Amino acid sequence: MARRPPLLLLPPSEGKAPGGRGSPWRAGRLCAPELDERRAAVLAALAAAMDRPEPARSKLLGVKGAALTAATLADAHAADAPTLAAIERYTGVLYDALDYASLPSTDRRRVDAQVRILSGLWGVVRPRDPVPDYKLKMGATLPPLGRLSTWWRAPLTAALAPEVRGRTVWDLLPHEHRAAWAPDLAGPGAPRQIISVRFLDEVGRSGSTDLVVVSHWNKLLKGALVRHVVATQLDDVDALATFEHPEGYRYEPSLTERHDDGIRVGVSLVKPSLRAH
Repeated sequence: MARRPPLLLLPPSEGKAPGGRGSPWRAGRLCAPELDERRAAVLAALAAAMDRPEPARSKLLGVKGAALTAATLADAHAADAPTLAAIERYTGVLYDALDYASLPSTDRRRVDAQVRILSGLWGVVRPRDPVPDYKLKMGATLPPLGRLSTWWRAPLTAALAPEVRGRTVWDLLPHEHRAAWAPDLAGPGAPRQIISVRFLDEVGRSGSTDLVVVSHWNKLLKGALVRHVVATQLDDVDALATFEHPEGYRYEPSLTERHDDGIRVGVSLVKPSLRAH
């Protein structure tokens, strides 16, 4: 039996394009329609939360001032607002670096088929699924549902189970989104392997060189990796040795971490310090 192509799990972006041309959300329009009741529940809870006092809305959404005003308006009307394809809606640095529109048509089709985006509002969407403008983090606590990563975990894991079975999964999720997915690593539906990636900078300090995890540009760096995985259909850790990241990061095999379950693998891409050249 032919090996299934890799699957890439991504977060949505904080930045989102406004407006839209598509009809509003309704049940059956997104992937994993078994999640639609929960999607409707989050939409209703979010709209209700937009009637709360400003401090409560600011705490929930993580913004203030004009950004809070815009987010409140978007969230209050998310259930009946016009939509855009998720790949067009999400405009943050990861998606800018992925630059979907510039990909060859074959790679765009691969993105459509092989990328899944975990969302605090929708659970999971495909790149071409239509979504409205909104603001809601997976790590938010939304009354009366509670912390969304916990609330989504069981149904989202079940919805993703047939997607991940037997595949190499590139887990490019931040912690709050990773907390919403608890795959079975021992049963017949287990992924072939789950690869998570760290980007590290070599930094010279007091005559020695330390490795420092990149945080600010992490999403930007992951966008280029997504392009590479999609183009090459890379599903083997060692094949990362051929990856030439545009920012100079290279796979460092000695830092690979293989977990006891035999499925989870952590890899590191390192950018050498200028002192090394």
